[in-house]
Amino acid sequence: MKNKIHPLADVQSENIGEDTMIWQFCVVLKGAEIGKNCNINCNVFIENDVKIGDNVTIKPGVQVWDGVTLEDNVFIGPNVTFTNDLIPRSKQYPLEFSKTLVKKGASIGANSTIIAGNIIGENALIGAGSVITKNVPSNTVWYGNPARQTGFITLDGKILDLNMKDKEGNSYEIQND
Repeated sequence: MKNKIHPLADVQSENIGEDTMIWQFCVVLKGAEIGKNCNINCNVFIENDVKIGDNVTIKPGVQVWDGVTLEDNVFIGPNVTFTNDLIPRSKQYPLEFSKTLVKKGASIGANSTIIAGNIIGENALIGAGSVITKNVPSNTVWYGNPARQTGFITLDGKILDLNMKDKEGNSYEIQND
């Protein structure tokens, strides 16, 4: 399968990877790049200066604005909001939009807001409804408004508290960064 684009989607970009599915009522502007095996759910808007890696899932109601990069294996929950202008004004545009990077394996929960100019580290987990106002280190868990670190997450998805212990009381340690 090359890729599947629903007939009710407006996909202007030709940079869509193999096996990617783009559902109805999506708009993908000409300059956007979307990798292989992605699932772009209904009602998603993707602007021009956007790079989306392989195996990315974007749930309904998300807008991905200029300057946002989503690396491989990223999950974006429903109604996540990205920003790209730190001082927005009607009909006044910055020379360059702030860049936001979501590194590979990160997951962002439903209704979260990601303020422009931040980096979300590899495999990080952002809880639903959180507002990210600063960089998020790899393998950490963040919740709240503004979001704060509440723990760590292992590569196999086990959530640890700030003392690096799981629910059973087992201790973990960070190795190799």
